[in-house]
Amino acid sequence: MLTHKTSYRVIYGDTDKMGVVYHANYLRWFEMGRAEMFRSLGLTYKAIEEKGIFLPVSEVHCKYIASAQYDDMLIIETTIDSTVRAGMKFDYRILRQSDEKLLVTGCTKHACMNAEGRVVRPPEFLKEIISFSTSSHGEVLKPEENPPL
Repeated sequence: MLTHKTSYRVIYGDTDKMGVVYHANYLRWFEMGRAEMFRSLGLTYKAIEEKGIFLPVSEVHCKYIASAQYDDMLIIETTIDSTVRAGMKFDYRILRQSDEKLLVTGCTKHACMNAEGRVVRPPEFLKEIISFSTSSHGEVLKPEENPPL
């Protein structure tokens, strides 16, 4: 499985009065990891939507293990789960970079929809992305690496 890593520094606006990250921000960071993983694979959400395919979140799970705090540098690890036949599923781990402490684990499931809002099977170009990502056994993809599709 291919894992993509994205870095993010917690800003003051991500936190509450005590300097602890507000819980919903982890879901934003899941989205950030997902978008950057697509980008590293040579595809953007904008390009997917221009092809008439939309990937709305249909399910989300987030397990909070420890809190991130103001000014922490985080690593968002994103992996595509290839076991899903319809739609897409992404798994996430968010770690604090300084001590590699695992803060959050989670996943999102996405339906594939066309421009009319009907559920459709993932198109061939998305299947190729999933195939590439799952054939990279344990590899960590850096943002500048783009596979030939």
